[in-house]
Amino acid sequence: MSIIYQCQLELHDSLYFATREIGRLYETEPIIHNYALCYALGLVDSEIHSTTVADEHSYRYFSQEQVPKYEEHLIPLNQQKIYITPARVLHHSAILNTWKYANNNYHVEMEKTQKNIPSFGRTKEIAPESQFEFFLIAEKPIKLPKWIRLGKWMSKAEVTVTELHNSHTTEGLFTCKYPLNPLDVMFTNQVISYDVVNMPPVSLIQNVKMRGLYYYFDDILGLKLPARMEYRFGS
Repeated sequence: MSIIYQCQLELHDSLYFATREIGRLYETEPIIHNYALCYALGLVDSEIHSTTVADEHSYRYFSQEQVPKYEEHLIPLNQQKIYITPARVLHHSAILNTWKYANNNYHVEMEKTQKNIPSFGRTKEIAPESQFEFFLIAEKPIKLPKWIRLGKWMSKAEVTVTELHNSHTTEGLFTCKYPLNPLDVMFTNQVISYDVVNMPPVSLIQNVKMRGLYYYFDDILGLKLPARMEYRFGS
């Protein structure tokens, strides 16, 4: 029987990652990808969670190659029956920051004068005290950290975890209002309709009408989550 945790995340710093670029505006969508959550929660390449990977794929804060290895890092979570859903926003506000820089040379040769035009841009970030919600599905009891860091600025966030009881499974037509990773559900469920949230590395879907096996709960009416979700990757 799966253990299902309801998790809330509250930002203590502003959160920034570039979901989309509109000219010089770099915007953060108020939704958090499940890949990012796996890394932030310390589930990847972990001895505690028995998800260690081969040395050539080891995950550290600094990676010389800077090449994502999602498949190598997340398949061990499948083997341990650990799955994290993307996080939806409960409430949030946004803040705009402007940045600029110029090319400062300490050694300049005598050349024709160039215009000194600084580069600039704006970031739309998610403000502190914004809250998100996601779910963890596991085969064994699992403990998540109280504090994590997210995004480009390694922003601090607080995690609160509640184990859900009185869960049941049934099969049929249902609607999941929560964001999902389409690759993780399309092979075990018939996806009928959805709204797309464009974001790298895999766009998410929400308000998904689908047919398949799902969880429902006595304590939280309206909460329905697809069963048999696991990390999958395109060829």
